[in-house]
Amino acid sequence: MSDDHTHVQEFFAARAAGWDRKFPDDGPAYATAVAELGLREGGRVLDAGCGTGRALPALRAAVGPSGVVLGADLTPAMLYEAARAGRNADGALLLTDVAALPLRPSSLDAVFAAGLIAHLPRPVENLREIARVVRPGGVLALFHPIGRAALAARQGRRLTPDDLRAEPNLRALLSEAGWRMTSYVDEDTRFLALAVLAD
Repeated sequence: MSDDHTHVQEFFAARAAGWDRKFPDDGPAYATAVAELGLREGGRVLDAGCGTGRALPALRAAVGPSGVVLGADLTPAMLYEAARAGRNADGALLLTDVAALPLRPSSLDAVFAAGLIAHLPRPVENLREIARVVRPGGVLALFHPIGRAALAARQGRRLTPDDLRAEPNLRALLSEAGWRMTSYVDEDTRFLALAVLAD
């Protein structure tokens, strides 16, 4: 396992047990973001870097009982908390790295990724791997329940021009990985970038 992976696992493992208590009011923001994916009954969707699975109930509601919902995360403790909260009833939990997904090419309609982009060690390669498992015309949602400025303030740092989630940087990154950004919202209460996989 690379140092990047070890660091991510250590960071989230130490916080897993209290994660949902720390952010108890994020549910509506997740549901709103999931709604913007435009999922349909019977759809196939992955929550990449699902953590404690907070998006899984909304994803299940969007695709219905005939759909497929997967939650993938690198940290066993986060998946344990997802199962403990009963969210494994909404989707299958996979202990895996989003840089090497155990899924067939073009097998998904959409990928939802909350807070993931900042933790990708090789963003272009990693977004290409996500693209590999999505059908042409499929959708990617990069989400955070607060905007860039609010997140930076929470973390005690300043926004800089090289911020990966700044619109021009993210648009270029997505394009290089085969995605076309279709919308971008960065407000105090949420960050959401939607992209479509090129044909």
